[in-house]
Amino acid sequence: MANAPAADQRRLLDVQALDTRLDQLAHRRRTLPEIARIAELDSQVADLHTALVTSQTAVADLRRELAKAEADVQQVRDRAARNQARLDAGQGTAKDLQALQHELESLARRQGDLEEVELEVMERLEAHEAALAEVTAAHSQLVESKAQVVSERDAAYAQLDAEAATVQAERAGAASGLDAGLVTLYDRIRAQLGGQGAAALRGRRCEGCHLDLNPSDVDVIKAKPDDAVVRCEECGRILVRLPEGQ
Repeated sequence: MANAPAADQRRLLDVQALDTRLDQLAHRRRTLPEIARIAELDSQVADLHTALVTSQTAVADLRRELAKAEADVQQVRDRAARNQARLDAGQGTAKDLQALQHELESLARRQGDLEEVELEVMERLEAHEAALAEVTAAHSQLVESKAQVVSERDAAYAQLDAEAATVQAERAGAASGLDAGLVTLYDRIRAQLGGQGAAALRGRRCEGCHLDLNPSDVDVIKAKPDDAVVRCEECGRILVRLPEGQ
């Protein structure tokens, strides 16, 4: 476009300042430290969950193994008790009683072996249950820590969103009534150049790219009518000429 009221061009700097503020708020929202911390905690929770499941499985397996060992011991005890009762009652022939005595001795050895197995399983189960308790506590602590950080992140989101809404309302007011063609050009340039579509010209310097223009270019710009829309030769942004002293 070629022209827009000089006052509108100067007001465009107010719009640019508010847009910059909105961009800053959006950047802060994307880069909150809580976001990185949550990702870190998610990874730790996932690792501990795997360890938790592994430990739970090991404990469950050992409890089944212990139940079987206890059942085996009890089965031998029950048989020995029955045999002992028959022996004490003197039921059967002398040969039968002698066989019962031999079987009782065999059952006693078998019971001893099985009780050793039972004790070994109990010891392993106790160790795994202690490890499971530690992993469970660590997992719960991490989950609680994550919940706290999520709460902090959400509070920060709410604060930034409220501030952005305020700035957005200010921006709408600042842009209200501006030359439509000027705003369209500004928005297009802003999208192309990373968020800044207009900059003040102070002396010879463009405050968009922070480069000094050639004196001859500055003279040409100053000679243009006040409502002429000029662009920086270096960065392409709209150059807003300000009254002397500003």
